[in-house]
Amino acid sequence: MSEILSAVESLPEQAATTTLSKTRLLGFDTETTGVSPHNDAIVSATLVLRDPATGHERDVIGEWVINPHRPISPGASAVNGFTNEFLEEHGAEPEEALDQIAAVISTAQLKNIPVLAYNAPFDLDMINFDLTRWNLPTLAERTQQPDPLVVDPLVIDREVSHRKGKRTLSDTTFYYGVHPYGDFHDATADTIAAVDLIAPMTTLYPQAGNIVLSDLLEWQREAHTKWATQFNEWLESKGRRHISTKWL
Repeated sequence: MSEILSAVESLPEQAATTTLSKTRLLGFDTETTGVSPHNDAIVSATLVLRDPATGHERDVIGEWVINPHRPISPGASAVNGFTNEFLEEHGAEPEEALDQIAAVISTAQLKNIPVLAYNAPFDLDMINFDLTRWNLPTLAERTQQPDPLVVDPLVIDREVSHRKGKRTLSDTTFYYGVHPYGDFHDATADTIAAVDLIAPMTTLYPQAGNIVLSDLLEWQREAHTKWATQFNEWLESKGRRHISTKWL
C-alpha cells in the first residue's frame, strides 16, 4: 500500500482543464460478500494508478484482501472465488485495510486525479458504507469535498457508442478491443481492464476524450439521466419498475 500512496503523494495537482484523454487515473474495483452496500462488505480491492503517457507497463498497483467479519454469500463466492475460511485466515483487518484504501483515493482526489470505476456508484457506496461501519471517515469527510471526481466508463460508453447488446465489463472491453490481464471478477484484472478502456474510448469518440476535468462530473450526470429516462420509458412499456435516474 505504501508504494501507491507514495506514488500519488509525489504527483503534482492536475489542472481542471486537463482532458479525459490526458488525465492520470486511479482505477478502483472491489469484490464483495454480496451486492448490497448497506448489508455487504468488501473482501478484495485494487487501486491502479495510471499515467496515460506511460500506459500499463508503468502502473502502480495496490491490492488488498480483507476479512469482512461477515459471511460471504454463496453467489458472490461462486463469482469471485473467495471463501469464508480463506478470508478469515488471509484477510487483513478491515479498519486498517479500508483506511489505507481511503487514504489513497482521498489523496488522489485532492490532487485532482479522478477515481475510475466501472459502474462507479456501487464501488464508491461499498467503500463509504464500509468506512462508516468501522467508524472511519468517509471519502467526503477526508477530502472536505461534497462530490468525488469520478470517471465511469459505463456511463461514458452508454452516451457515446449507442451500440446494442450487453454492457458488462467483459462485453465492453471486447467492443473496444481491450484484452484483460487475468480473469474477470478478479479485482486487479477488472481494475486494469476498466482503466484500459479509456484510451480506445477517447480515441474512437473524441467528444469523450475532450471532456475537461471541471466538466466531467456534470457531463456524466447528464448522460446517465438521459440514458435512465429512456430506459425507464422502456421499462414502463413492459410494466416493470423504474430505476433511479440518480448516478452520483
